[in-house]
Amino acid sequence: MALSQATHRLEQYFLTHQSESIDYYSEIIAFTQELLIQNISQSKQPYSGASPQKLLENFHKNNYLDFTPKHYSQLQTQLAQVLAHTISVTNPTCIAHLHCPPLIPAIAAELIIGATNQSMDSWDQSPCATILEQNLTNWLCQTFGYGSNADGIFTSGGTQSNLMGLLLARDNYAKTHLNWQIQKQGLPPEAATFRILCSEVAHFTVRQGAALLGLGENAVIPVSVDANFCMETAALKGKLTALQDQGLRPILIVGTAGTTDFGSIDPLAEVAQIAQSQGIWFHVDAAFGGALQLSTQHAHKLSGIEQADSITVDFHKLFYQPISCGAFLLKNRANFSLIRLNADYLNPEINEAQGIPDLVTKSIQTTRRFDALKLWLSLQVLGVEAFDAMVNTTIDLAQSTAKLIDGDRHFELVTKNPAINAVVFRYVGDRPNAVNLEAINQQIPKQLMLMGKAVIAQTQVHQKTQLKFTLLNPLTQVEHLQSLLAEIKVLGQKLEQDYQKK
Repeated sequence: MALSQATHRLEQYFLTHQSESIDYYSEIIAFTQELLIQNISQSKQPYSGASPQKLLENFHKNNYLDFTPKHYSQLQTQLAQVLAHTISVTNPTCIAHLHCPPLIPAIAAELIIGATNQSMDSWDQSPCATILEQNLTNWLCQTFGYGSNADGIFTSGGTQSNLMGLLLARDNYAKTHLNWQIQKQGLPPEAATFRILCSEVAHFTVRQGAALLGLGENAVIPVSVDANFCMETAALKGKLTALQDQGLRPILIVGTAGTTDFGSIDPLAEVAQIAQSQGIWFHVDAAFGGALQLSTQHAHKLSGIEQADSITVDFHKLFYQPISCGAFLLKNRANFSLIRLNADYLNPEINEAQGIPDLVTKSIQTTRRFDALKLWLSLQVLGVEAFDAMVNTTIDLAQSTAKLIDGDRHFELVTKNPAINAVVFRYVGDRPNAVNLEAINQQIPKQLMLMGKAVIAQTQVHQKTQLKFTLLNPLTQVEHLQSLLAEIKVLGQKLEQDYQKK
């Protein structure tokens, strides 16, 4: 094929001002939209029920790895199969994880983000996007109670944000207490004595971050929790004293505003006071519970978060944004200098002197999506009041569901009074001494999913398998959960009978 012919053929595949390109774009978007609408219209279950073996069989049968050129309409069968066996996050009984149904304005924003492909690392790759993200970040800092010295950056989510909190805490300690620049010099000899404290039910990314930063998982000191799975401040003080007596160096305390399993919120104001009294960095992981800050009814549960040195907040949870979308907020923007780097080809130092903002100096990512547009568009269309209402609705639902479970002798409730919207419980059967309860509780989520009835989670509490509802969806009603609980009882009783016959 001649070069000019090849170039002409490729033109339609890129979105340009050319009529051929615009026509092709319109056709493929309309085709995709119709596929999505058909799937949503026909989908009545949270999942098709297909097993991993069935999915693999479909994959090979439909020849998914045939990459010879074809018209997109020829892919209808394959795409329809992908959609048919996708988890329906909008279904009222898809309640396993912190996996939210996305808002339609945010879905529209995803289309703009993908089509324009702005890269948030330098202003000349994302001029207006840089200004919008920075100003939305300023609004977030104000919303979480920070002052004018605060700043932040959008991230891929809680894992990255928590890593940044640990990274800045580590480097700040080395600079302040040891006159050591880790960015230039690597870890100091004293790094083996660095310790990070968090509750024993904090997110695993605290341990993961410590490992990635060269401190090791053993640098993380778990602090005991109370009956509501909140950090015990007396235990925290005891751990700090013990560490100091051993010649170890507490560099960071992580408070959790919404643990993954229980939605529990540590006493942030008390923990902040302890951290400040000893000059220790205080980071709050509010990936789950950060949205409560927009709730007139529940914002008080985050009291003290404004005292944190840094905050993790995710928008692909209770802010109902498509994955991925999160932020890292910093009380004192000067601490971003700990990770600041300049590259002549990307963000030369002269840019700052000329008033050109390059957000890459605040991020551990280089190329980064314009995810701020999703949250901005959602807030513009719905308003803050709608987020307030959605948060309140899901917490009310969790509390009502907990009461339902607590009043049923077939279940044993773990989360008596949900702080956010996670409900943990256990099927205990018809009799106190029902057989094989551990195996039954392990089987219930798997069986429900393969039956296409529901997608629920399981976890471990006190060495026992528990069931978990994560009630993020504001469209889920008590009636949906009443029916699901009845289904769980029927399934549990059947499994009891099956085990008795063995």
